[in-house]
Amino acid sequence: MAIAIQMNNVSKSIKGREVLSEVTLTIEKGKIVGFVGHNGSGKSMLFRIITGLVIPTSGEVSLFGETLHRTISFPRSASVILEKPGFLEQYSGYDNLKFLADIRGKIGPERIKTAIRQVGLDPEDKRKVKAYSLGMKQKLAIAQAIMEEPELILLDEPMNGLDEDSVSNVYELIKKENARGATVLLTSHHKADIETLCHEVYKLNAGKVSEVGG
Repeated sequence: MAIAIQMNNVSKSIKGREVLSEVTLTIEKGKIVGFVGHNGSGKSMLFRIITGLVIPTSGEVSLFGETLHRTISFPRSASVILEKPGFLEQYSGYDNLKFLADIRGKIGPERIKTAIRQVGLDPEDKRKVKAYSLGMKQKLAIAQAIMEEPELILLDEPMNGLDEDSVSNVYELIKKENARGATVLLTSHHKADIETLCHEVYKLNAGKVSEVGG
């Protein structure tokens, strides 16, 4: 069994409040794993810690055999959508993704355009992102998450603002990314998202994680 993520006794406290409490979790490579729980249960914090954006108060996180904040600072091949997508609103959708792609230089213009088309947007659309609807911004965020074909994809409420057809399309995109080998973690308040996509499901409650299905 190849391990994508190993968390050992991970806790995080902010101003004396424990947001995550002794989380121990093993996620196999190539799985789609869902996380459910009410707002404030710790789902977003869990994702921030897995991506290296937040250092846990205690405990250890390893990704594909490498320990965060010891052998690596951030995952070598990961993408993440966290809460409200943030873009440079004075630029077009394509330009935003081009700026991000240029950081690592792994993909070129055609791959960026393909990812934009895959989510149902037009890469030739010159409108600034500030003119985009919530659903369009969400689609652009999903395009950003898949465009470099990372090993690990973390999606926090990826269906926010999407209509029924767009949700079906994103389901297929997530399944396609998983089929090529990506490990996918997602949160959702919608039961259909979890039931349709996930191999395993965990519940967060007051910062603690328990397995609820698989």
